[in-house]
Amino acid sequence: MARKAITVFSLSFLDAMTCGLGAVVLLFMIINANIDERREVILDELASEVDRMELQVLVGRKNLVQIQQELAELIQEWAILRGLREEIITEISLTAEEFSTLTADTTAQQEAIERLRSELDSLEEETQRLSAASITLEDAGNRIRSFTGDGNRQYLTGMRMGGERVVILVDASGSMLDRTLVNILRRRNMPIDQQLAAPKWRQVVDTLDWLTTQLTPGTQFQIFAFNDRAWSLIEGTDGQWLTITDGGQLDQAVETLRATVPQGPTSLHAAFASMRPLDPKPDNIYLLVDGLPTMGEIIPTRAGVSGRERHGHFTRAARELPFNVPVNVILYAMEGDPQAAPDYWWLALSTGGSMMAPSEDWP
Repeated sequence: MARKAITVFSLSFLDAMTCGLGAVVLLFMIINANIDERREVILDELASEVDRMELQVLVGRKNLVQIQQELAELIQEWAILRGLREEIITEISLTAEEFSTLTADTTAQQEAIERLRSELDSLEEETQRLSAASITLEDAGNRIRSFTGDGNRQYLTGMRMGGERVVILVDASGSMLDRTLVNILRRRNMPIDQQLAAPKWRQVVDTLDWLTTQLTPGTQFQIFAFNDRAWSLIEGTDGQWLTITDGGQLDQAVETLRATVPQGPTSLHAAFASMRPLDPKPDNIYLLVDGLPTMGEIIPTRAGVSGRERHGHFTRAARELPFNVPVNVILYAMEGDPQAAPDYWWLALSTGGSMMAPSEDWP
């Protein structure tokens, strides 16, 4: 009997292999499905994270724009503060310089005031001994103009009259309308004819009239009025010396001042600068004024001026005076300016001149 050959790859083996393969495929499918689900979960989580990050980026950009705007504003404020700082530093430096000058000037002024008080006492004693009759007939004959006060009264002024080259400076600012601030403001709003008739202004004009009678023929002279600027009372003669001949030019100057309405601030810089073109320089100066200047070299941009600023304007203006020329001051004192009298006493003393504060009925 013949034996049947044994086949390794029989049907049963193939079935077993097929079942195993199917199990592997099934396992792979199960695993693959689980991977897809996890992938979806991970993708959703990543998408949420991306959305959150995009929101953060958007908010960050908005905050960045706001921060940039705030930075620009801070830079601008810093620039402004830096400018203010420089201005404050400059102001501190100027204040320190003015304080040093003021301290030095105050000591000199106190000494000057004491000397002036002593001189004033001596002058008062001398005034009591002298009278208007001390003017000789010869002196009266040399005068080219005459002036008669109320009741033919004359007063000893103590001023050094005369000189070969005489300058008269007349304050024509608004404060010349009256002696009190309230009345000054009131008269500013009056008609022009009432302003010209103000008692204080009439006294200033009469003082100029009286001064011109003391000048002798042959004397060179110039007469300036000033407020925030200065001008000659004899038109077309700025910067020129005039010589007294028949007195006509003196009459013209007095009448021009009589028709001038006081107005504007007071600048001694303008008054003293008006003498610079005069050559040779004057040898006698008469200053008719009622207080310290209210402005300096330039027109102020703000209203109001303090007493300290007025003293500073005065001190700087005094430095512009020609050297070694006496300044004779006639001060029509007004309220609210207590430093004026000491400052003008000091000016008169330091230049070798004199000062007087006339009564309301002089000359």
